[in-house]
Amino acid sequence: MRKHSGWNSAEFLLLERGEFSQERAAAAERREDVPGKDGAQMSFVLLKFLARLAFVCALLAGDPAKAAPKYSYKVIATYPHSTESYTEGFFYLDGIFYESIGIKGRSAVLAIAPETGRILQRHDLPAEYFGEGIVDWGPTIYQWTWKSHVCFVYDRFTLQVLKQFTYIGEGWGMTRTANELITSDGTSTLRFRDPRTFRETRHIVVKDGSKAVEQLNELEFIKGEIYANVWHSDMIARISPRDGHVIAWIDLTGLLPAGQRIDAESVLNGIAYDPQHDRLFVTGKRWPAVFEIETVEEAVRKANLQ
Repeated sequence: MRKHSGWNSAEFLLLERGEFSQERAAAAERREDVPGKDGAQMSFVLLKFLARLAFVCALLAGDPAKAAPKYSYKVIATYPHSTESYTEGFFYLDGIFYESIGIKGRSAVLAIAPETGRILQRHDLPAEYFGEGIVDWGPTIYQWTWKSHVCFVYDRFTLQVLKQFTYIGEGWGMTRTANELITSDGTSTLRFRDPRTFRETRHIVVKDGSKAVEQLNELEFIKGEIYANVWHSDMIARISPRDGHVIAWIDLTGLLPAGQRIDAESVLNGIAYDPQHDRLFVTGKRWPAVFEIETVEEAVRKANLQ
């Protein structure tokens, strides 16, 4: 009897774990060894079917073991931003930038006119709180704090405090889907929360291929994806809310040159989106500007710079 070379035991293990790549599936599908007798024909047919199934699934889902592609940017417009604002949370709604600024004794929630940078409304936090991520929820705004375990809920139109939530762990970034809040805590974990109670309902671990992405900071939910700043980097990760894999990176290197940054903590941290006009805005801690950008292929940007 000829020895059937089919799928090996390691490949079966990968299939069971959901780690079977497109390349492995294709290789198994291409094997042409002729099976022998005594039931081997049935086993071979089954293995061929499983190979085809795994290959199709891999094509549909993509290979999570591969590193995500990288995009660059094109600046469309700039808007004024106060260098006094230590940006920790940022979103756009109805023609207004809403911003949470940090540092104890200076933390606040701001409503800002984009074209002029004029502060339309301001609510200062008590001195013991370090303001962090911010998001709108219906007629309210949620703002949580770094290490105080307190989330404030404001009336969006008056910025008056309506209630508070408590939670475990640190508060960093915050955004939302249509029915859940999403928060970061400086690790690779993003937590989904019930807006009514602020309790965690599930979480995902963010990975680029097999590598966990740590220090996730300010967040924005855009077209079904989570956009996340990575602290002390010029990178934005586009993340699948389903399983946490990084779909793509946006490299904003050079957007604000180092010579224009006030200090080492003047890092990229602030993403806002205008869904009505499909506009993406980014800024940073104590940056002098908010940038409206479009993402482009890296090769396109390099060609334009030459």
